[in-house]
Amino acid sequence: MKQFLNLTACLIVIGFLFNSCKKVADSKDLYKAPVLVAKPFAPISETSCLSGALNGTLIAGKTYHVCGNIIVNAGDTLIIQPGVTIKFSGNYGIGVNGSLFSLGTQANPIWFTYDSSTLTKTDQPGANVVTDPAFKGLWAGIVGGKTCAYLVLKWTHIEFAGGTATGSLGAVYPGSKYPILFQNAAGNFVLEDSWIYGSVDDAIRTYGAKIAFLRNTFEKCGYTGGEALNAKGSTIGDYAYNVCIGIATNGPKFSNANPVIGFGEAEARIYNNTIINCGYRRSAAGRGGSINFEQGAAGLAYNNIMVNCKFGLRVVSNPIADTANIQYGNNLTYGDSAAVINNILPSQSVSSAITAPRASDIPNNFLLIPSGWKLGDTYSAAVNFIGANNPQFINGPVPLPTGARFQDVVVVGNYNFRLQSNSPAINKGFKGFAPKGTVPVDAKYGVTELTPPGKDMGAYQYDGTGNQH
Repeated sequence: MKQFLNLTACLIVIGFLFNSCKKVADSKDLYKAPVLVAKPFAPISETSCLSGALNGTLIAGKTYHVCGNIIVNAGDTLIIQPGVTIKFSGNYGIGVNGSLFSLGTQANPIWFTYDSSTLTKTDQPGANVVTDPAFKGLWAGIVGGKTCAYLVLKWTHIEFAGGTATGSLGAVYPGSKYPILFQNAAGNFVLEDSWIYGSVDDAIRTYGAKIAFLRNTFEKCGYTGGEALNAKGSTIGDYAYNVCIGIATNGPKFSNANPVIGFGEAEARIYNNTIINCGYRRSAAGRGGSINFEQGAAGLAYNNIMVNCKFGLRVVSNPIADTANIQYGNNLTYGDSAAVINNILPSQSVSSAITAPRASDIPNNFLLIPSGWKLGDTYSAAVNFIGANNPQFINGPVPLPTGARFQDVVVVGNYNFRLQSNSPAINKGFKGFAPKGTVPVDAKYGVTELTPPGKDMGAYQYDGTGNQH
């Protein structure tokens, strides 16, 4: 297919034709994305202050300062070219009732950040979370409205966001407090090769969406609670090759709460993610850790590496997930404490979970549980599983650094989560399914590629593919 963008054109039409698979079967459904018709994408010049209605193109390499809420009206489109920096001077954000395309590249990423020359990140172990700017919500984030057709973010940094939406932004979604919120079950939400640093609550909240979240990094999200992705009813798609580290509760959580009539239940294909030290700022007992399916949500979870998370994969029993349509296995869990090892299969009494053992997991879950164990029971694993099955990152917090607590390892920093040649995760991935594929594939205006499941576990494939951060 051919696509074009012409700054002087009066019309742009984006057409897509793509495949999507249903659950884990090989049969395909044919989808056609809606045609997007937009007004001319005129260049937007640098000014001392951006606010109000915006329609056009932010020019490559420029820095833009925002001093009031920005709204992209229904039918309008905001294009952000590579290398743009957008700085918010206060608790303002971008409401998208039309479409937004943030088209960064690996060489020239885009930055959404707070406008302060004195702001510094506080990432050292033991830092005071009360005063940490990562949890302050210094600007209000990006809020996709109920008519938002496309929210596409590529090679884009979003940091220090999550202030409560007010004014015209609050009209798009009252009280939104997330770096990104999306609420159109018919809309397309692409996040790829991007970074989210810090949030007060969830890094991303969706109330229905067709999603493709591929090869991203989520760091230090949620103050005392919050997921990297908290997906509600009728959110359907793929979450793969992401790194989640130091999240307050989980990496991805899918729930079918409040489904949108006519758009199906929440369903996620969660594969080849690396999830590290999550769940330790969540105050509620029995919550937090790695991957969650709950309240009628369906999907699959394969090829994930989970390191020192509070709980392993949770298939929640109350309110119960769609257990008949959830499949999982070939996941590696590593723990430096008995508490971690004894919650690889979270119990029903402690964590409202009924996760079943899988022989394909590392460690083989059947070696953890005693004779007579029933689904949802607690167990006490042998101590020789503590510190076993090291994923052998090139450089990672495994084992946990001496004197550090699990909640101290919250950012990537100088770590390198690629695999060494002796990693037990190599050649242990399961490839017997395809991406869900609910969004258009397009180099600019959709997902660049629907990366299939890998032969290795984790976000980084030994051959260099997968996450590129």
